Amino acid sequence: MTESTGMIARRLDAPQSRIDQVIAEIRSAILTRRLVPGQALVEAELARAMGVSKTPVREALKVLSQSGLVTFVPYRGASVTTVDEDFIRSVYEVRLLLEPEGVRRSVNKGSRQSLTTAAELLAQSKEAALADDRGTLSLLNRRLHSELYAGCGNPILIDILENLRDRAALISVIGWEGSPTWQTEWQEHSAILKAASSGDGDQAAELLRAHLQGFFDRTLTSFRVSVKAARTINGTTVPGGNTQ
Repeated sequence: MTESTGMIARRLDAPQSRIDQVIAEIRSAILTRRLVPGQALVEAELARAMGVSKTPVREALKVLSQSGLVTFVPYRGASVTTVDEDFIRSVYEVRLLLEPEGVRRSVNKGSRQSLTTAAELLAQSKEAALADDRGTLSLLNRRLHSELYAGCGNPILIDILENLRDRAALISVIGWEGSPTWQTEWQEHSAILKAASSGDGDQAAELLRAHLQGFFDRTLTSFRVSVKAARTINGTTVPGGNTQ
């Protein structure tokens, strides 16, 4: 098996939208850790693994680079984005600034359909957590948060937050490896959804802010511990690891 084919799950043969299919498959492979941070993504090998031409793979990698899951390096090509402390901090600083306000506005506008969808996703996330399916849990988590601010009425705010979804999902998977706190997060999501369903936008926003801050703090702590452990074992510095 070559490096970049990794554990791509299946060949793709539906004619509908090859690019969308390839995007979904590569995203899933990254978020389920079948393709790991830093791993090279060679167009020809990915195309062969999925049974498509290189063109949809090339376009998919471009899209995924815009969403933050893929990084292009001059003269080296594409690879799965490597998460470091600066990456985690940058994503969560923006989320903490904007996402609670998005949820507050969505609740105050009475967006009921999105709350119904969020409740369904919350139930599915509990099943994924019990099955220790971190990739699925991360995808469900990213959709749940999206539904909570979907009715805010500001398309630019939604666009900014949606652009962070893949980055946040990648951080979630890495965070859970060091600190698997799904039960705590499920309870926090339940409390946020309860406040939102009761029409209390301010409480829902504050609960979400505390939820994001708590996950950020736990993830950063476990990330620093893992970097230090790797340095101790290998006697080298992990690239990109800012542990000051």
